[in-house]
Amino acid sequence: MIYLDNAATTMPKPDCVIEAVTKAMTCAGNAARGVNEASLAASRLVYEAREEIARLFGFSCPGRVCFSLNATEALNTAIQGLFKKGDHVITTAMEHNSVLRPLQRLVDENIISLTVLPADKKGRISIENLESAIRSDTKAMVLQHASNVTGNVTDLYKIGNICRKHGILLVVDAAQTAGVIPVSMEKMHIDVLCFTGHKGLMGPQGTGGILVGENVHIRPLKEGGSGIHSYDKRQPAVFPEYLEAGTLNVHGIAGLLAAVRNIRKSGTEAMGEREIFLAREFYKKVREIENIHFYGDFTSWEKTESESFDRTGIVTLNIEGCDSGEVADELMERFGIATRSGAHCAPLAHKALGTVESGAVRFSFSAMNTREEVNRAAEAVNILAREAAEDSEP
Repeated sequence: MIYLDNAATTMPKPDCVIEAVTKAMTCAGNAARGVNEASLAASRLVYEAREEIARLFGFSCPGRVCFSLNATEALNTAIQGLFKKGDHVITTAMEHNSVLRPLQRLVDENIISLTVLPADKKGRISIENLESAIRSDTKAMVLQHASNVTGNVTDLYKIGNICRKHGILLVVDAAQTAGVIPVSMEKMHIDVLCFTGHKGLMGPQGTGGILVGENVHIRPLKEGGSGIHSYDKRQPAVFPEYLEAGTLNVHGIAGLLAAVRNIRKSGTEAMGEREIFLAREFYKKVREIENIHFYGDFTSWEKTESESFDRTGIVTLNIEGCDSGEVADELMERFGIATRSGAHCAPLAHKALGTVESGAVRFSFSAMNTREEVNRAAEAVNILAREAAEDSEP
């Protein structure tokens, strides 16, 4: 199988990740729950993971790196824990349901008012519109670093400066960029960063986290065992335990630690450049096919200079006259190519792109893919497009 669904979850995982998970299952106990060697080994492992993740994201407070099951849980923790009645929040039409649904719940409960900024037909959000949407009661901007539909990357340096100027929080969904595009919380003025471990970081599923700036207060999403202050009636207001009720996924965190170390050793830039190079090669091979429609801003890829970080390794397209689900099925059944079709859990994005009825086929690359796989995928698209054109002839 040629696996081109890495925006959903990367596969295969590096050997070091698999080995770390296996080792942890043989020697890691319950972190922060005892003084036996197995518990202490788990606690050391978890602390090392916090330090590595903080370094990866340009964050100086490893003690405020809190683990979650995925970016969805991290975003729910942020969104449901940051806002109070009367707050105004800004987001965009390109967001994943992991952002849109928790925000909509707060709107339905009459807790917040929400401004959803529109996207153009290429999925782009205007920076000027972001700034003009800020009001006196605006508490935060919540938005993605990169779209899981188009691959467009948001300029967080500009947005972070805008948020800092107006004194509002910046909450970032880094699900699509962690491990692929360099992120610095401090340079980008990010107050809360949510990430998942199983995509660009190439870690295990069921891992992720939320990084919380020093001056940010978030109410916990869950309460329960913490390993400390057991006689307190309320969740201990001490990070990271404040946002980590219950037993941690230490085995998964062991794999995540190995994954992050692997990324840092190779370099986020190098991993991202490899991914973008492969995706761009695929785009260049299929862009001349007449009955192909692309979604996203490919301006930089049309130029001859080296790869930039204004896109991730995603190419989303449709073949004219074909349902996206049927195309994905054909790619899998006939050519052994795994892609993702449909709405990609981003309904407003597809509304902006004009693909609500058809959905779209997403090809998402990773540094683990090869040029041979790129060539075979491009040839498969060419064959399907040619067949579709022949079928439409009178």
